[in-house]
Amino acid sequence: MRLEVLGCSGGIGRGLRTTSLAVDDDMLIDCGTGIGDLSVERLKRISRVFLTHAHLDHIAGLPLLADTIFDTLNRRPLAVHCEDQTHETLRRHIFNWQIWPDFFVLPRGREPALHHVPFHPGDVWEDDTRQVRAIRMEHTVPAMGYYVSNGRSAVAFTGDTTQTRTFWDVLNAQPRLDLLIIECAFGNEDIDVCRAAKHYCPAMLAEDLERLEHDPLVCITHLKPGCEREIFAQIEAAVTGRRLLRLRGGERFDL
Repeated sequence: MRLEVLGCSGGIGRGLRTTSLAVDDDMLIDCGTGIGDLSVERLKRISRVFLTHAHLDHIAGLPLLADTIFDTLNRRPLAVHCEDQTHETLRRHIFNWQIWPDFFVLPRGREPALHHVPFHPGDVWEDDTRQVRAIRMEHTVPAMGYYVSNGRSAVAFTGDTTQTRTFWDVLNAQPRLDLLIIECAFGNEDIDVCRAAKHYCPAMLAEDLERLEHDPLVCITHLKPGCEREIFAQIEAAVTGRRLLRLRGGERFDL
C-alpha cells in the first residue's frame, strides 16, 4: 500500500495545497486543492474518494475533478464515500447548478458521474487488498477519520478534529498502527480558537496522544500557513516519547 500526500496545509500559498491523500493509484482520502498537481491521466485512475467532512479545504477539488475526467466518469462513475449530511451539503451548496453542475445527476440521473456511497462511523469498506474503517471525530460539522489497512500495515488519518476519546479507543482496538496523520491547526496561544473551531493545538494534542497505545510515526498536518515552524516547535516541546514528522506535500510512504 502506497500513501502519497498531495496536500496537507491548513490553507493556501506558494507551494501549499489543502488536504488530499492518495492511497495507491485509485483512491483518495479527501479532495482538496492537492489533487491539482496530478496529471489528467493520473486523475482518470481515481475510482473512489473517502471524504472526512464537507469543509471547503477538503472538498474543493471534487467539482473540478468531476468536470476534468467527465468522459471517464461517463463510463465508470466515481464513488464518493461520505456521510449523508456531507452529501446533502455538497448537493445543496456546491453541486446545485449555480455554483457547479450537479454531477450526482449528470449525465443521466440513474447513471451519474458521481455516485454517493453512504458511509458512516463504524462502517467498513474493503476490496481484495485493503480495508477502510470510518471513525467519528469531533468537529463543527459531522466529520470522520479513517483507519486504512492492507493486513500488513496500517495508517490512520483524523481529518479535522479536536479532542475525542472515541478515535483513540478505536485505534487501540486495532492490531497495528504504523502511521498516524493528525491535525494541529493552531498554536497554544490560540487555544480558545481551537476550542471554538474544534481543532487541536499542541497542548491539546499532547494530552490526547497519551491515550494511544500504539507507537506509530506521528505526522502533523493542517498547520496554519505562515506559522508552521512555531506550531511544530510547540508540538515537539509538548509531546514526549513519540516519533514526530511535520508533514509536507509530496511525501510518500510505502506501507
